[in-house]
Amino acid sequence: MIPDDLRYTAAHEWVRDLGDGVFRVGITDYAQNQLGDVVFVQLPDEGADVQAGAAVGEVESTKSVSELFAPVGGSVVAVNAALADTPEVINSAPYEDGWMFDVRASDTPDGLLDAAAYRELVGD
Repeated sequence: MIPDDLRYTAAHEWVRDLGDGVFRVGITDYAQNQLGDVVFVQLPDEGADVQAGAAVGEVESTKSVSELFAPVGGSVVAVNAALADTPEVINSAPYEDGWMFDVRASDTPDGLLDAAAYRELVGD
């Protein structure tokens, strides 16, 4: 499942344009599938400045720990606090309730893949 209305990174994050320079970030269905059952998520702090491509958190599963990267540079304006108590929602709804954080972009995101390019990357 790779929604056509999102943009993607080669590190398997998705980006949704919410308007007004704000972008929502999460991990893809492919990523959560590779990780297995997600048991813990460390997200950036609200108000933190993040750099595109920099590690900003972690996703821990029963199989491994994976870094979470910021696909967009800017200021974190919201985090999905519900993931602290129910990180497994990332497995069941990675593109909906499993979103991770919102960033007010300091520049235009570039280098993101469209759905067709992401499908090609993951062999879907």
